[in-house]
Amino acid sequence: MQKSVRKAVFPVAGLGTRTLPATKAVPKEMLTVVDRPLIHYAIDEARAAGIEEFYFVTGRAKSAIEDHFDIAFELEATLRERGRGELLEELNEWLPAAGQFAFTRQQRPLGLGHAVWCARHLVGDEPFAVLLVDDLMVGEPSCLKQMVDAYQETGGNLVAVVEVPREQTRRYGVLDVVSDNGFLARARGVVEKPEPAAAPSTLTIIGRYIIQPEIFTHLAALKPGSGNELQLTDGLQQLIAAGQPFHGLRPRAKRYDCGDKLGYLEANVALGLAHPQLGGAFRRLLESYL
Repeated sequence: MQKSVRKAVFPVAGLGTRTLPATKAVPKEMLTVVDRPLIHYAIDEARAAGIEEFYFVTGRAKSAIEDHFDIAFELEATLRERGRGELLEELNEWLPAAGQFAFTRQQRPLGLGHAVWCARHLVGDEPFAVLLVDDLMVGEPSCLKQMVDAYQETGGNLVAVVEVPREQTRRYGVLDVVSDNGFLARARGVVEKPEPAAAPSTLTIIGRYIIQPEIFTHLAALKPGSGNELQLTDGLQQLIAAGQPFHGLRPRAKRYDCGDKLGYLEANVALGLAHPQLGGAFRRLLESYL
């Protein structure tokens, strides 16, 4: 019987160049959508999928991520003095248990494959999830929960996928599809950022993965690929070549690309309108501008 997915890796060392100047001094993972940062949504999604251990691959100037999930003694004391017990309880209810979170460094920006490889000693010999925080996935069940459920049937390696216009394939990893039932697609290969004319399909990987631990051996031996970086998709291709199953799942969750300025604005509008306390007033505010 295959091992369950208990661990998740969050590569959060990126520089956030697509969202400058906002991310010059603030980690892109800490950009706020309505009333919580992007990293918070990703953690909630992972928890809903049964993840028990959370590993962050960080870089310089990312300490705000650690601080967000730590106890803030001064803040708690102030809230207590002001009788804001309900807010204090809300802050504390999502704090991790001691030892549930761990952090490691990616000293140089050598690509997503290298970032995942940096977590090898934390992950060990178990299948694990990878979540890219700037892909905000909203829906019930959560994207990763759908993937974990599907993984019980497929085994091997599983990625979340979306169809894109062919001219956009050069921005993504693209699946070479063998069969597709509209929900799960089985692939015999994956190509990183192909030119549209050479793309094997228009089914592209977005920021959710379930990966077997054998990938660490392949990542250690990789040479730089597209963009002169160590590409995670190149490591996945090696797993496919070794005979491991590889599937793409179309999640029923809505994706917001918050690494893109327009996608980030869309996420704030959509989640703002859906907010249980703010939604009505926010709708009226938007209507006043239209």
